[in-house]
Formats: sequence, C-alpha cells, structure tokens
Amino acid sequence: MNCIIIDDEEAARMIIQQLCSQVDELNVIEDFPNAIQAIKFLNKEEIDLIFLDIHMPDFTGFDFIDTLKKPPKVILTTSDKKFALEAFEYECIVDYLVKPITLPRFLKAVQKAENAIADTVTESSTEQISANTSPEENELYINIDRRLIKINIPTINLIEAKGDYVLIKTEKQNYTVHSTLKKVEEKLPTDLFLKVHRSYIINIKKIIDIEDNSVLIAKDVIPVSRSNRSELMRRLNLL
Repeated sequence: MNCIIIDDEEAARMIIQQLCSQVDELNVIEDFPNAIQAIKFLNKEEIDLIFLDIHMPDFTGFDFIDTLKKPPKVILTTSDKKFALEAFEYECIVDYLVKPITLPRFLKAVQKAENAIADTVTESSTEQISANTSPEENELYINIDRRLIKINIPTINLIEAKGDYVLIKTEKQNYTVHSTLKKVEEKLPTDLFLKVHRSYIINIKKIIDIEDNSVLIAKDVIPVSRSNRSELMRRLNLL
C-alpha cells in the first residue's frame, strides 16, 4: 500500500516512518508537516492510505479530509482520545491510534486498512461487472410459492445443494429452491462463480479468507475439494 504521513511534529513523523518500515506491505511515498502541502501532492498523485494527525495549526485533520472529494483510507494518529466518535462518522477513517503508538496496535490498524481497501476493490469490481452486463444477464428469477422472485446475480454469495433443493444465499436473504446445482450453475456467469465442491458454488468476489481446503464467505466456511482447488487459485488475483 502506498501511503503518506501528515503531522506537524517532525518527531511524530519519524516514529510513523519507523513503524511503517517494519511492515513490508507499506510504502511511504512522502511525509508532510501540514495538510496544505499534502493537498497539493494529492492533486497530482493517488495513494492508498494516509496516517493523519488531528491537531495541526490552522488546518485540522478533519478539515483536511473534508477538502478531499474521494479520500483514500485514513488512520488517525493523535494524543487526544476525545475525537474518536467524531472520527468514525467518516467512512474513509479505518482506525484511530492514540500516541504513543505501539507496534502491535499499529499492525492491527494496518490490517484494518488492508481489509477496507480490499473491500473497496471488490465493490468496484462488482459494480464494473454490473455496468458491463445487460440487465437480463444480471438477473435470476426463482420460483418461491408460485411467485417469481428476482435476484441480482452479483449479490449472490453462494449456492449449496441440499438433496432435491438448492439454498441460494445472497447478501441480504436466503432462498430455498427446488432445483439442482447443475441447473443453477448453467444460469450463472462463469467469470464470477465457481463450483468448488460437489455441493457448493461460490461467488469468488465474495471470498474473505482462504485457509487450507476452505474459503470464508460472509460467515460461511465453504469446503474446497482437492480437484477444484487449483482452478480456484488460478482465478484469484494472487501476488
């Protein structure tokens, strides 16, 4: 993650620099003693994360965020605890570090930032898929109690086979339908969905975590069969 540091105290900037140097994923592009200089920089450059002090002369950290149309993710660094509630009114703020900052607490904040950035990328990908797909390709109609219910396909998390029925889990609601996994699979876009087990099809954009032979989607741990694991790994954007 490319990041910058904004703090009016040189010693504080050096401490954040030192903490960042212990995290391989962080690349400090620049540090600034005031928000005005940072704004000029951000008008030309894009970064992933800002370590931002709240108390600065003339221009507070919150004032700085308010000037940005599309702010990157922000980790606030401050010696004052009283602004925590105000801080989390901003969607871009992922954590609030109180000085002096310990390495374990810093690492926890960085992990939150990584997760938030990953979520943003996933949302953008889903929106792009929706934009490039016709409404018909984005929709799936299911028969529930003689009613046809429309499901927005990108919102589907997973489909599970249950005997003569399938359970379709979406972001907001679950549906049990009299069908087979094979029939459902034929209706789904292959660039978004993958059968990872004889009983499961998953939306690969919804994967939160992968461990051993399973994936985590929302709160569901889904098994991945040995024969399907290689295809899953091939489909992921791995470093």
